[in-house]
Amino acid sequence: MLLGASLEILLRTNDVPAYLLPPPSAVWQALLRYGSELTRATLQTAIAATSGLLASAVIGGLSAVLLSAHPWIRRAFYPYAVFFQTVPIVAIAPMLVIWFGYGLKAIIAAAFIVSVFPIIANTLTGLLSTDPALRDLFRIYRASPLTTLLKLRIPSAVPHFLTGLRIASGLAVIGAIVGEFVADTFQDGGGIGTAVEIAIKEQKTDKVFAAVLMASLLGLGFFAVVNGLSQWALRRWRIAEISE
Repeated sequence: MLLGASLEILLRTNDVPAYLLPPPSAVWQALLRYGSELTRATLQTAIAATSGLLASAVIGGLSAVLLSAHPWIRRAFYPYAVFFQTVPIVAIAPMLVIWFGYGLKAIIAAAFIVSVFPIIANTLTGLLSTDPALRDLFRIYRASPLTTLLKLRIPSAVPHFLTGLRIASGLAVIGAIVGEFVADTFQDGGGIGTAVEIAIKEQKTDKVFAAVLMASLLGLGFFAVVNGLSQWALRRWRIAEISE
């Protein structure tokens, strides 16, 4: 509140044009005026981001298990995962339209691409950093590779996987919004990225800031939900381990 009031006074006393930087009061009024439209757009973006995040959780986790199986598999395929992380999603997004067409599929693919690598990297770290003493113990008891994977390596990697999921949650929202800039069909008004794009073309700066604020709140909401679920899952996991 103090920051908003200070910014309001600073902008008004210096006569900063509202079309360049609207005061917080104008952004608040835009939120009230376009609230239903922006909420609907935010929900559409949330659906795409959630779908991309779930896909990255499943595919990223399975990919990490596969990469941890043998060093030659990591040398052969891990660089491709790094490649997808280093190439900007803005550069990939137009190609997604070619591959998936305009619409939700391309937007989900954008969210998936930017969010899958943290899950792969963190889960792989967990799978490879299992306590050597425990690995030796499983080897002494002649546990099969599958038993070692299910009973030792995957449980050890769960905290790392959840850390990667928390990082990926915010990235999924960013990827979905970038995907909307390029691939949205404007169906039902489009997502929050489309709302920003339309507001810019209409030169409604207050609406642009209101939409950006909604996008920021969506990202924070995603992180808070995933963080809460991660902490709950870790507590349940530790309770299950203790009971065993």
